[in-house]
Amino acid sequence: MDFSLSKPQKEIQKAAWEFAKGEFDKEQIMDWSKEQKFPQTLIKKTGQLGFIGIHFPEDIDGGGMGLLENVLVGEAFCRKDSTLGAALMFTGYASECLVRFGDETLKKKFLPQVMSGHAISTGAFSEPNQSEDIRHIHTTAVKNSDNWQITGKKTRVPFGGTAGFYVVLCRTEPNAGPGQGMSLILVEADRKGVSIATPSQKLGGRLMPFADVSFDQVTVPASHLIGTQGKGYHHVQTFFTENRIQIAGLAIGTAQGAFDRALDYVRQREQFGKKLAAFQVTRHKLAAMASKIEAARFLTYYAAWCFDNKKGEPRHAAMAKMTAARAAVEVADEAIQLLGGYGYMTEYEVEHFYRDAKQSEIFQGPPSIQKDIIADSLIGKLK
Repeated sequence: MDFSLSKPQKEIQKAAWEFAKGEFDKEQIMDWSKEQKFPQTLIKKTGQLGFIGIHFPEDIDGGGMGLLENVLVGEAFCRKDSTLGAALMFTGYASECLVRFGDETLKKKFLPQVMSGHAISTGAFSEPNQSEDIRHIHTTAVKNSDNWQITGKKTRVPFGGTAGFYVVLCRTEPNAGPGQGMSLILVEADRKGVSIATPSQKLGGRLMPFADVSFDQVTVPASHLIGTQGKGYHHVQTFFTENRIQIAGLAIGTAQGAFDRALDYVRQREQFGKKLAAFQVTRHKLAAMASKIEAARFLTYYAAWCFDNKKGEPRHAAMAKMTAARAAVEVADEAIQLLGGYGYMTEYEVEHFYRDAKQSEIFQGPPSIQKDIIADSLIGKLK
């Protein structure tokens, strides 16, 4: 069993790290974070180098690589800066639905904009007062002649108000049961009837605005249906499996970035005439932190490998996300402790690694959701 990365994978990993080191400016990122302002020019640079859509097929101008390569890029970006790294990797959020289920016309029209960094995609799935359960959505899409007319409200939409188009989960069969009769429909942001609420203030991920999006009798062509009518819920669940592995990769980078800064600090800082790194308690903390990161890394790489080789299951993604996100939270928390009062200060960076780590644990389902997915796969249906 070979656990090593291939030469091309190592080159991708190195290229992503070199790009992040050259383009991620610490002071600029802090300013952007305060303003919740997303750097549009940097998206284009990221797209030009092929980092966006690296896991999309070559026949639609994607990188032709796999999810593992996408994870490697996200990990490298977030290791340099968790806030900017995650935001850049999410500029193509939910475009996987289009890649996996959309027809060729839709793919060729919309995906090149995302991969080049000229447009942001996002998914509009959750609705108010529903928590994480999207089986009971109320947003409707009614087919009239050659069009869909969409009415409803979505909440906590990533890049709401910034995205160029939305992948919207709608109820197309009003009398169907929970999780049934739903469809995915692509809606451009500039369509009449699309309105955006003021973006929410968040603990972390401050370069990726979340906002409520309303659709008031928005009309789009019937050809904007993504995948099979009535199978939207199942399409979204397939996307969630892929996206949870991506989030796990971001979490690993976040954990590694916090660890790097803590390690550098204890190597330099002295107390009682000794480097902090010389104290056994510090050494043991570092050992535990590194072990958590490595365990999460191999589990995530394995989940991505399974996905790429058509062996993936929802439980693999759930295990990877739950483990990697928890590792990120715990490692970032310990990094703050190692830096002491400095760990609480923005200019030392670990405080925003901690805030971003918490977002990776919550987004796409908190640990309880991941545990339910894993348990379902282990127990099966009870008689």
